[in-house]
Parts: sequence; structure tokens; C-alpha cells
Amino acid sequence: MDRPTSEQIAALPPYHALTPDRIHVLCDAAQCEFAERELRLAGHVGFDTESKPMFIAGGEQTGPHIVQFATAEHAFIVHTEKPETQAFLRAMLESAAIAKVGFGLASDQKPLHRKLGSQLLGGIDVSHMVRRLGFKQAVGLRAAVAIVLGQRLPKSKKITTSNWASRNLSPQQLQYAANDAHASLQVYRALAATPGA
Repeated sequence: MDRPTSEQIAALPPYHALTPDRIHVLCDAAQCEFAERELRLAGHVGFDTESKPMFIAGGEQTGPHIVQFATAEHAFIVHTEKPETQAFLRAMLESAAIAKVGFGLASDQKPLHRKLGSQLLGGIDVSHMVRRLGFKQAVGLRAAVAIVLGQRLPKSKKITTSNWASRNLSPQQLQYAANDAHASLQVYRALAATPGA
């Protein structure tokens, strides 16, 4: 089976994204407590990271700069360099009781350990689940949303390569980051409910 083409994806209805009021940038202890409660209740949560792109060959990678978690109802955006959120971040990453579902999780392991000294426990790589549907090549999130959910996930190159180290992320960056984690969870949930997937 082949992955859908860009033209096929473009013809699909748009992804059912979280609205901006459901996307939370964590800044203080009260917000972290709310996020932890929601994530622990959910059990399985969408997960992703974003790093400021490197445009110089051989330059030192300083990411990830943000980590995203999502439940079906909320997305939580966490700056990795904020002292107020580091204890929360480590607790969530290292909790085997919270399954982190995402795409390409193996590539997140080393950068997270280098940046935060944390191991990513309880990870489920959804790309392996999608491959089991009969795809020869690796399937990324955008293609998986098209295949499994029949929806078009917007992926702007401009946003992908934007400055994720910024302390003030734009509304477009926040939506993009939330979508990555939320869509990973929605694909996982749809596959988990499919017999034989």
C-alpha cells in the first residue's frame, strides 16, 4: 500500500483541531497541577517536541525547546527552559503510568535526556501501528491523519522551521504544536479501537 499523495491529502476535510482556548502554555505551579491532573486522568496522551532548527552544518542542537502533551480536550505546551515547569516536565516524562503516544519517539530520547536529564518512559510510537496497516514506507503524522482519520492536517514549512526557542510563541506556533500532539492521540485512539490494527 502507498501513502496518500499531497493532492489526495489536499482534497480531504480539515483536521478537527483544538480551539485556542483549549491550548495552554504552562507558566506556574497552578497550571502545572491542572495539567498533571488532566494527563493522569487521561492515561494515554499525545506527545511531541519542537526544536529551533539548525541552519549551520555541525552546529550544536540546543533543543527540544518545547514539549507538548495533549488529551482529547486540552493541549499543554511546556517550555523546557522555564524553571517553573521543569519538575512537572520530568515527572510527566518519567511516569510509566502515563502512556505518551507520538510519531518518531526514538529521536526524542537523546535530546530529552541531554536537555532535562530525563528518560522518556511509557512511549508508544504510533508510526509502527500505522505501518501494520500494510504500508511499505514509514508513515508520518500528516499522512497518518489522512489515512486513519480521513482529514487534512496543515503542516506549514514556515511554522515547522520557526524559532521554537522564543519565549513568546505565536498563535500559529501554538496551534501547530498542539495539533502535533493532539492528532497523534486521535490517530492512536482510532487505531486502538480498530480490530487487528
